[in-house]
Amino acid sequence: MTQVSMAELIVGLRSGCLASFPTDTVPALAALPEQAELIFTAKQRSQDKPLILMAASAADLWSFVAGSVEEWQIWQQVASLYWPGALTLVLPASERVPKAINPTAPSTIGLRVPNCAIALSILSQTGPLATTSANLSGQLPLQTMAEITAQFPDVLTLAKELAVNSVGIPSTVAKWTSSGWEILRQGAVNI
Repeated sequence: MTQVSMAELIVGLRSGCLASFPTDTVPALAALPEQAELIFTAKQRSQDKPLILMAASAADLWSFVAGSVEEWQIWQQVASLYWPGALTLVLPASERVPKAINPTAPSTIGLRVPNCAIALSILSQTGPLATTSANLSGQLPLQTMAEITAQFPDVLTLAKELAVNSVGIPSTVAKWTSSGWEILRQGAVNI
């Protein structure tokens, strides 16, 4: 049985299990950052498609990035406007980022703080997690815990559907470059 209570899901994540939970965009597959390989394996995902770090607050994520004072001011300003929310920022990675999250391009890291009470409650108790959408690579994101349980029988999911205002649209992904922001994927947020 992979459907569990919120408390059991949090214990499972902390002990290195793969889990799924709702977010404000699409349900996430999540694992401890050092256990990110579990996500690549379960999704049948190519190693050149990095995962993101999701956390309960921006403060939980800043130690994973490296930049100049001016860059930090820009990043923090954008984060304060859009987080929590459906924006993933791809920024220069610090040495703190586990290689397992981004095996082929370890110089950057995607970061996000979701606008979803369930996700924030989980993340506040686990710390930052490696995440991506809950689906097999190349397929549309799954939308319900029942679909996720059917496709990923070994992944911990919440035992009951909880009311979540997810939009079913992935986050917008904005990458910081030497010339400013580059939109890698247009999603739920317009910047």
